[in-house]
Amino acid sequence: MTAHHRPRTRLRALIAAACTAALGATLLTGTTPTASASTSASTPARASAPPQDKVVGTFTNWSHYRNNYIKDLQTSGAAEKLTHIRYYHGVVESRGCYPGDGHADIDMHHSADNSVDGVADVWDGRGWGNFNQLRKLKKLHPRLKVIWSFTDWNQQAELGEPQEARRYARSCRALVEDSRWGDVFDGIDINWQYPHRDGDAFRTLMSAMRAEFGSDLVTATISGDAAPGGGIDATDHAEAARYVDWFNVMTYRLYGWHESRGPTAPHAPLRAYPGIPHRHATVDAAIRKIKDQDIPARKLLLGISFEGHGWTGVTQSKPGGAATGPAQGTEQPTVDLYRALKTRCPVTGRAGGTAYAHCGTDWWSYDTPVTIVDKVAYGKRQGLGGTFIWELGGDTRDGELSRAVR
Repeated sequence: MTAHHRPRTRLRALIAAACTAALGATLLTGTTPTASASTSASTPARASAPPQDKVVGTFTNWSHYRNNYIKDLQTSGAAEKLTHIRYYHGVVESRGCYPGDGHADIDMHHSADNSVDGVADVWDGRGWGNFNQLRKLKKLHPRLKVIWSFTDWNQQAELGEPQEARRYARSCRALVEDSRWGDVFDGIDINWQYPHRDGDAFRTLMSAMRAEFGSDLVTATISGDAAPGGGIDATDHAEAARYVDWFNVMTYRLYGWHESRGPTAPHAPLRAYPGIPHRHATVDAAIRKIKDQDIPARKLLLGISFEGHGWTGVTQSKPGGAATGPAQGTEQPTVDLYRALKTRCPVTGRAGGTAYAHCGTDWWSYDTPVTIVDKVAYGKRQGLGGTFIWELGGDTRDGELSRAVR
């Protein structure tokens, strides 16, 4: 998953300062601004088994800049297909948790035309922005839960120290449960997608998060890299699983990011196919490998991407062709949204349970409603707890991919 960086506004700095002050009070007094049920840090808590058939959709804080997708979530009917929204992202730096984009989070004004409920934002001291739209979305769908996801965990080595892990957990809780938007969020997600050889760091951090967040949702988004010595091998997921409600497994972007000249191949094939460049780069390989770590299948959610990965300078239609470099997407090289690709570069074939498209000299791979139905069926056969979507902004305005997931 590529971290998209947006300009950080003056408001973000103000919010960060307020959060830092709250953290300082926490560290001095040992209390947090908002009370919640908390598990004793001395007694490891095992999270309860998750309910079945989750559909967790990622909503990125930059989506509004591109297409006002939060309104589309309601008008397309996609919101009613979701059980949870993973709001991506907050950031982790300077020993604390901070908003990723304060302007998009709470300062961006929504008019009646682009508001979820058709009512323009009115200042009430709690802010505007995506947070207020998520608040409105939850009122329209009372069973919908929202989790704030945090990324950029560059301090993995020090997180193996319980005191440091607790420091981060207190900071994250102070931010997530801030009185201005605490009603929006039902828990926290830790984005642990690029683990180092982290030893006890992941387990220690998730234990600290569970102790701080008590019965609230605590989830983690983890690597789908099944190669020997890859992301799945780098972390002891089984120990961390004691403290999480579920793992979002990134079973996409499995191939292509370091092969700028090819050979072309799908980035998220469900299974291996003749000629696949790396036999470990499949959804099935990732799910089987992480299940082998003795993690309950119901605590694993199958990742499905609403994006495609592409090359240019390709003359061969089938997978395995040479390329001159990454294809240019509408926003960045290499990646583009399904909503753009389905008409600009329509599907020309299938391989390994996913689709590919060759148009001109561009070659793209992406999932379609048909291949998504097959992947969801695979997840059910594996006994998984549901589906995890990266990211909702890639869907069409009428929500055809979200319908296929559900």
